Amino acid sequence: MKGDPEERAIALGEYIVKIGETVRNATPVFGISKSTVHTDVS
Repeated sequence: MKGDPEERAIALGEYIVKIGETVRNATPVFGISKSTVHTDVS
């Protein structure tokens, strides 16, 4: 999931909280790196 970082951060946050996943497990779902997930949600 490329695109707007703000939209991606919202989607990542919702996914991590609702599903109870870790950052590492969210990376293949969104097709982005672990570093990008950390950057977006922080």
